[in-house]
Amino acid sequence: MERMASDAPAPGGGAAGALQAALGAALLAMSARYSTGSEHAADAAARAEELIPAALRLADADAEAFGELSAAFGLPRDTDEQRAARSRAVQEATAGAARPPQELIGVGADVLGLARELNGWCNPNVLSDVAAAVEAARAAVATALVTLEINVRSLKDEAVVEQLRAEVARGERAVEDAAELSRRIRERVQD
Repeated sequence: MERMASDAPAPGGGAAGALQAALGAALLAMSARYSTGSEHAADAAARAEELIPAALRLADADAEAFGELSAAFGLPRDTDEQRAARSRAVQEATAGAARPPQELIGVGADVLGLARELNGWCNPNVLSDVAAAVEAARAAVATALVTLEINVRSLKDEAVVEQLRAEVARGERAVEDAAELSRRIRERVQD
């Protein structure tokens, strides 16, 4: 958090999104543990706990990828050969910078899937925590989307661009699903 608040360029938004996914998974682990009347509680808590280090790893990976991209932009460009090498390095680093947010969409979707399960059987007293997990996962995926869209804009390899656009579409669906799940949980709380 201190590094994020500093004047250092990384960690930044991508790492923040990954932290959101980790928070969502942690809330689901706690919610499952408070739902001891369900036969699914122990399994759900264990699955949620597996998502926490996966998300935290992506926070670090995002910061590292940004560092590699910054280094590529810092390469010399005085000659035609240097400019060509720099351009290749920037394209490779940009494609590499797209990997953490791609994976974050998957982790966020996993958090949402688990939240959907818990909504069906969790202790009603933790519904607000499940909803908070959904909103954290939605923030994580939305953050990953913005990062991917920036990378799509910068890439020249059409095959990579098409793959990233498919990930963007998957992320958009996850954000929409999260909004719907959050709405349903709020309705349950209000009943």
